[in-house]
Amino acid sequence: MANIKSAKKRILVSQKRADRNKSVRSRVKTAVKKVDAAIAQGDKAAAEAALKNAVSELDKATRKGIYHKNTVARKVSRLTLAVNKLA
Repeated sequence: MANIKSAKKRILVSQKRADRNKSVRSRVKTAVKKVDAAIAQGDKAAAEAALKNAVSELDKATRKGIYHKNTVARKVSRLTLAVNKLA
């Protein structure tokens, strides 16, 4: 454990940020899994609804600085293509 007061604070702050980031990443992964599940079932309406939610979650994560904008753009592009391929 750190001895200096500022180092102790840094540990607490970084832990708090890590927990917040983990929570947001988890929400994003869940949203993406719902899109993938709808695609696997072949349900276009459900896939489109899930895609809208997933894109929203990804954009929020980008604004908070958790994901890089190009990473999110790639994920959104791939999900959208997969949903559009459904009949």
